Amino acid sequence: MDSPPPTKLEYHEDMFKLQSQATFLSLFKAEDGRIALILDSTVFHPQGGGQPSDTGLIEFAGSDFKFSVQDVRSKDGIVLHYGVFQGSAPGDIEKGEEVHLLVDESRRKLNSRLHSAGHLLDLCMQKVGLGHLEPAKGYHFPDGPFVEYKGVVPQAELLVKQKELEAEANELISKGGKVYADILPYEEASLLCGGTLPDYIPKGSTPRVLRLGENPGCPCGGTHVSDISDIISMKITQMRTKKGMTKVFYTIAS
Repeated sequence: MDSPPPTKLEYHEDMFKLQSQATFLSLFKAEDGRIALILDSTVFHPQGGGQPSDTGLIEFAGSDFKFSVQDVRSKDGIVLHYGVFQGSAPGDIEKGEEVHLLVDESRRKLNSRLHSAGHLLDLCMQKVGLGHLEPAKGYHFPDGPFVEYKGVVPQAELLVKQKELEAEANELISKGGKVYADILPYEEASLLCGGTLPDYIPKGSTPRVLRLGENPGCPCGGTHVSDISDIISMKITQMRTKKGMTKVFYTIAS
């Protein structure tokens, strides 16, 4: 059987879109027993880049079949929608059937606010004199979000920097600023990201670049708020240094 083509990512072009139409391609039962649906396009954000996956519903046109999306993953460019059929599972579903996708709005908005807050933290690190620390890992899940940086902060300065970061973050949130996410030619993306792009982005590709206000951008495939003020408020709950790394934990207003 031929492999399906890469899934078109509707949220890359419009990250505020919560519904879309798609074409059903196939389904399979994973080793763990879960059912996975493959479509030609999707508005569901798969888990990745430190952001949790969307959840929601897939409805089959012309029938009562509904598929509850509980988890979304991406492998080799193919997005896998894991979940269960509501009620009795259908028999054979024909390739080419039209489906309607609906993303859980409250979960998407929370994930977007948490992800944007993580990128805002990167900007604040620059503004409080910690720009020499390089972002290494982001975890933008509701259960204890953090950003980890390569490099250390002296123990005696941790509490002071923690307070400075929180004050800087909330000042930027109160001022607000439009958030941009654009797919750009490599050279233009490089210029917006300070003149260089990470090695994992192939030259000649068209990266998606996130910018908070008029600040320098960075490559990002996630979903975000439309304005920095949508984060509402931010608290830096802990800052610690260990084994050459500095981890900054944060929360946002509920």
